[in-house]
Amino acid sequence: MKAPPKVIAGVATFVDDRLGAGSFLKRNLRKIFPDHWSFLLGEIALYSFIILLLTGTFLTFWFKPSMGEVAYSGSYQPLVGVRMSEAYASALHISFDVRGGLLIRQIHHWAALLFVAGIMVHMLRVFFTGAYRKPRELNWLIGLTLFTLALVEGLTGYSLPDDLLSGAGLRITQGVMLGIPVVGTYMSFFLFGGEYPGQEVISRFFTIHILLIPGLLLALISAHLILMWVQKHTQMPGPGRTETNVVGGPFYPAFMAKSGAFFLFTFAVLALLGTLAEINPIWLFGPYTPADISAGSQPDFYMGFLEGALRLMPAWEINVLGHTIPLSVLIPALVPLGILMTGLAIYPFAERWITGDRREHHLCDRPRNNPHRTAIGVAGITFYGILWLLGANDEISAFFHVGLYETTIFGRFAIFIGPALAYLIAYQICIGLQHRDAEVLSHGVESGVIRRMPSGEYIEVHTPAAEDIAEHIRGKAEIPVIESGVDSGGIPPKLARTVLGRLRARMSRTYGTDHVPLDEAHKEAHKEAHEEKHAAIGAGERVDAGEREPHTER
Repeated sequence: MKAPPKVIAGVATFVDDRLGAGSFLKRNLRKIFPDHWSFLLGEIALYSFIILLLTGTFLTFWFKPSMGEVAYSGSYQPLVGVRMSEAYASALHISFDVRGGLLIRQIHHWAALLFVAGIMVHMLRVFFTGAYRKPRELNWLIGLTLFTLALVEGLTGYSLPDDLLSGAGLRITQGVMLGIPVVGTYMSFFLFGGEYPGQEVISRFFTIHILLIPGLLLALISAHLILMWVQKHTQMPGPGRTETNVVGGPFYPAFMAKSGAFFLFTFAVLALLGTLAEINPIWLFGPYTPADISAGSQPDFYMGFLEGALRLMPAWEINVLGHTIPLSVLIPALVPLGILMTGLAIYPFAERWITGDRREHHLCDRPRNNPHRTAIGVAGITFYGILWLLGANDEISAFFHVGLYETTIFGRFAIFIGPALAYLIAYQICIGLQHRDAEVLSHGVESGVIRRMPSGEYIEVHTPAAEDIAEHIRGKAEIPVIESGVDSGGIPPKLARTVLGRLRARMSRTYGTDHVPLDEAHKEAHKEAHEEKHAAIGAGERVDAGEREPHTER
């Protein structure tokens, strides 16, 4: 067709004449998006959230958020006649009597896990590549708020069925609240509507779970996407990529087609998991009663680190003015989460203060090119991972036949030693990888061809690295360092005249020191290779054109 159909053309003209949307759509549909696999991690979280909204809407049609007691009379025979809450009975009804109910329940639960996991790995990608730097600090804080709300959303949804497992989790939540000085008792009575377990907690969690937090998540996700659209997407270094352009495909049709297919793929994986992998079989746990407790109970993975903190903490408490403050509950509940969230929130601003770098950044860093940042991130992951692992110390003890006391003592030492070792190891790995990059630029890559020199020595012939690989390596940016040296008169700069200024300058030198500058390494290696070639030619050795050293432009 040489022209669009009259129906489409007529509607488009009508809308454009009245709203002026033609130029807006034309400009935004041609917006360029970079093409890199790591940028799809955030999309996983977005698509999981969409699936959560769809499946959650389905479940609300049959779920009854009530603590009222009823006798079960549904299809699951082992529980017939058992007294339980209406919430638990309706969850059983969805699982056994609503057509497709169990499938939707399981897809919903798997989507919740994938949603939190998607946010986590997306934030790690942003952190390790430095994509949080100016002008994206606000978007980083929005993403951190999304992660926090996702944890609370998961906790409230996990508690709604009122089975024995979720009830045990609620009991821990109530204990943490009571551990908060002064206001803890009021918070517990407000949430539970009286003494635990109360009559209001399920209905209040239901409102929070389906209305309050989803609304906040939807608003923040929209703001996150709008800011990303306005500020343009970051991109990895490579051929033709600079701080002022974006290399990739247009939003329409390339990105839309790819994203549509990725959404369907994400949905297919969740549907497959919901069909074949059982999760949260509440009928096996039974209804919650305060007198019962299940052995080996574990929360969903994203709450595991708080569980581990509770299990590792010694039984410490202090008495102040006749009041007991249970540090064994208060510290695990607030300190690990505070360290992770506060550290992530202030890191972009702390890095800018240390380096003095106030430039805009649209090219991502390779994690190896900022070894201190990468090492800090790996240390944080190790801290989280040890707490998460020790949240199942009873299962580890039973499965590996190790004493529970020994695993707990190991965890108490590992939580301090592990992050420090992880930092040192990650830092050295980054430096080693930088050396490898410099070697690739200076000597090329191994060709697998062995050649004998006139002297009798055997060497392996190296070939120049592919241009895209070389440009990826040359994308390494120098980390700024604050000037702290004295001038000709022996006077230090203004920033380094105070104790805080000298500390800042010392931190800046440590953080920004480049141990493997590509320029010098490349020039030195190029000079050595050039001398070796002349020596070989003088000895009668022929040099083929394909064996020339790669040319590097900076």
